[in-house]
Amino acid sequence: MGDGTEAVRPDRRTILALGGHEFSRRRGNEALRDYMLALAGGPEPRICLLPTASGDPAEQIAAFRSSLGGLHCRLSHLSLFRLEHEGVGDLARHLHSQDLIYVGGGSMVNLLAIWSAHGLDRILRSCWQSGVALAGQSAGAMCWFEWGITRSPGETRLAPGLGLVPGMLSVHYHRDPDRRRGLLDAVAERAEPGYGVDDGAGILIRGERAVLAVSARDGASAWRVEPDGRGRAREIDLAPATLPSPRPAIDEVGADVVELRHLRALRAGRPITRR
Repeated sequence: MGDGTEAVRPDRRTILALGGHEFSRRRGNEALRDYMLALAGGPEPRICLLPTASGDPAEQIAAFRSSLGGLHCRLSHLSLFRLEHEGVGDLARHLHSQDLIYVGGGSMVNLLAIWSAHGLDRILRSCWQSGVALAGQSAGAMCWFEWGITRSPGETRLAPGLGLVPGMLSVHYHRDPDRRRGLLDAVAERAEPGYGVDDGAGILIRGERAVLAVSARDGASAWRVEPDGRGRAREIDLAPATLPSPRPAIDEVGADVVELRHLRALRAGRPITRR
């Protein structure tokens, strides 16, 4: 430019870290789903599911396709346990062609070990750097941070993640008191900050910085946890923005019945109708 300055481009590196989410009509889940679609952008975004952390279960893949199948998007999933049947070919090319990659929950430790064996740790870092949006819940949220408060080994402990985002993350924050205590203890001991996120809430990260907290359920929030300078940790409520629900949610009991019907219909090849 003539004045020697350059326009500052917005950071395209995007991560949505969810404390807990599933592809169902339970309260808040569809609001979070629609928010992810908005982050993916475009009239027909390409969305890929990585269900590695739970061993690529057919139920998770079916729920993903049931939830998103009627919307304007192009869906795929990548089952690393069954690659010979996937027909994906070049993993890097497929993942780089996506607008958003969603990582399901399960074991964070197993997830990262399997990704490393297939080179997905490097591929996903490259996708993030090139502007493919990343999202996930539970293990699929903690994996992007330097550290996560995991229960994969059977007890609550700190485990290393990919390190795209500085600090620590704990999920299911108030539903699982051990995870909350694990984060508070780790922040106090290491004198490093972290985040705690409830089910139904999430943190939007641009580049390496958390810029927004969102919530799709009453009472669900996200916290920044900081050392207080006296050997302890303090929680700061991030006061998340409330996401609008696309329609009235099914109650917790009714959701199980409806989703079971949808999964049965999907497996039988019948069309799925929503009431």
